[in-house]
Amino acid sequence: MTERKGYAGNGLVHVKNPHLDSMDEDVLYHLNLGTKTHNLTVMFGDIKFVCVGGSPNRMKAFAQLMHKELGLEGDGKDLKDICAGTDRYSMYKVGPVLSISQHGMGIPCISIMLHELIKLLHHAKCHDVTIIRISTSGGLGIDPGTVVITDIAVDSSLKARFEQVILDNIVVRSPELDKDLVEELLNCSKEIHDFPTLIRHTMRTYDFYEGQGQLGGALCSFSNEKKLAYLKRAYNAGVRNIEMESTVFAAICGLCGLKAAVVCVVCVLNRFEGDQMKAPHEVLVEYQRRPQHLISLFIKKHLGLYNQMELLDNAFFLNN
Repeated sequence: MTERKGYAGNGLVHVKNPHLDSMDEDVLYHLNLGTKTHNLTVMFGDIKFVCVGGSPNRMKAFAQLMHKELGLEGDGKDLKDICAGTDRYSMYKVGPVLSISQHGMGIPCISIMLHELIKLLHHAKCHDVTIIRISTSGGLGIDPGTVVITDIAVDSSLKARFEQVILDNIVVRSPELDKDLVEELLNCSKEIHDFPTLIRHTMRTYDFYEGQGQLGGALCSFSNEKKLAYLKRAYNAGVRNIEMESTVFAAICGLCGLKAAVVCVVCVLNRFEGDQMKAPHEVLVEYQRRPQHLISLFIKKHLGLYNQMELLDNAFFLNN
């Protein structure tokens, strides 16, 4: 069975679970929120942009960047972690922007967060929400520091699908991303000349080591020749970067009516040249800022706050 996305005509975030209506309270346990204990509409009803990523430090830094870019009062250093009552996720609200870390790597971590985040947006009666995953990734045939905007998310078999076992059935969901949003992000990147940006396929794997053809794990059941042959097949299929969350992110967001995109920077070298990441820490930090810079520009354009002269300030941010 294949499930495909369906957008609500009124722009509301919708859920596809009839059981929620019969619950006395919907407890968003991993976010430390609930429909009775919190007024979610007051707290989150103005959210228009949600950015998610794996690292709590990166997502706090993105929230602080947005605080500055939106011209809000204060220096943003004392932003409140809304999920501070749990050790699972971190969440920061900056005006109409929500920045969330998924606290980990791989499908289970981001899937749990997405279920509760989407219910949060639904209960808060948010509408016309854009959600973007900001991440690091391994590169395939492209240089480190390149930003990849995903057009198609594929699994490790190079098929555009997300498979999940539900009860004892294998359910296949479409990892379709919003094409207009992808093109809009690319157009924003053309105003930034500090790093290369391209649209290509992203491959999602279940594992960082064997699942990505890495030779350096505790287990390895293949030769370097087989690894390179597999990576070449992926490259020829249009894949330019590898990570571990894109298909589930695209599938869940699409089914719940969210415009979604995946924007990854290549930090883990060109996989045709090896497996070990050897770049200095300060270089990796600069790379991680690149998708944040692109998304902040995109958000400011939508909010009518963008001035081309600010590109000079943004270039300073990237290089310092």
